[in-house]
Amino acid sequence: MNSALSFSDHFELLADRYDVLLCDVWGVVHNSIVAFPQAAEALARFRQRGGAVVLITNAPRPGTIVGHYLDKLGLPRSSYDAIMASGDVTRGVIARRQGSVYHLGPERDLPIFQGLDLQFAPPDRADFAVCTGLFNDDTETPDDYRDLLAVMRARDLFMLCANPDLVVERGEKLIYCAGALADVYAALGGEVFYAGKPYAPIYEEALAIAQAVRGTEIRSERVLAIGDSIRTDLKGARDFGLDCLFVTAGIHSEEFGGRDSPDLAALAEAFRNAGVMPTAITRRLAW
Repeated sequence: MNSALSFSDHFELLADRYDVLLCDVWGVVHNSIVAFPQAAEALARFRQRGGAVVLITNAPRPGTIVGHYLDKLGLPRSSYDAIMASGDVTRGVIARRQGSVYHLGPERDLPIFQGLDLQFAPPDRADFAVCTGLFNDDTETPDDYRDLLAVMRARDLFMLCANPDLVVERGEKLIYCAGALADVYAALGGEVFYAGKPYAPIYEEALAIAQAVRGTEIRSERVLAIGDSIRTDLKGARDFGLDCLFVTAGIHSEEFGGRDSPDLAALAEAFRNAGVMPTAITRRLAW
């Protein structure tokens, strides 16, 4: 397999094949500290040629809040048409459920509940749980939550996971996300609904937005997903029948031998183990 792999480090060479980009955010257009100018330029140039760009992210917040965050990091609004976050999918699920909710996650994720008619309760009394992450992802790991998750499991508490990512980049550091807690809970036998990538609902909603932006029906073969996670971005795109441009200088970079000179053999083995193959690979998104 590795003999077929080669880098496509200039997105311009691929751009004409597609009308729509569903582009990941963390690890592709920024690292939680600063936006990547080359990625911003590539997305803006694609839009200038008539393409639509929907940022698709497993952020456990509404897309509008993510947009304000991207503004602070320096990502120009000219780089994208819209944002579809797993937080948006989560809000839709919450709105369709009844009962009190236990919020497992940091206070910064509370905007996910804004405008929703609900009551909060502790895990021993809540009707269901919404997991947006760890309370303190700077110092904690999923192991710190085993007792809490056991309490939830004893009550058969349904968990809505607002961010299926296991880890995300914060500068040069990887921090745990809600998906890591949800996977532990699922392993205990708990019922979990994952709101974002790699599951279909977030892709369906993102493509509906893209179709509204373009004002015409979109053919799946003219859609390209871009991302840096094998588990969420690559698998999600392929399961949904979409092409995928895989960015190696993201969360898997150390596994592949570094950000600048990744090992093609290591990449091939990772894709083979996951049972998925990207349409193309690039070190970083750049025009």
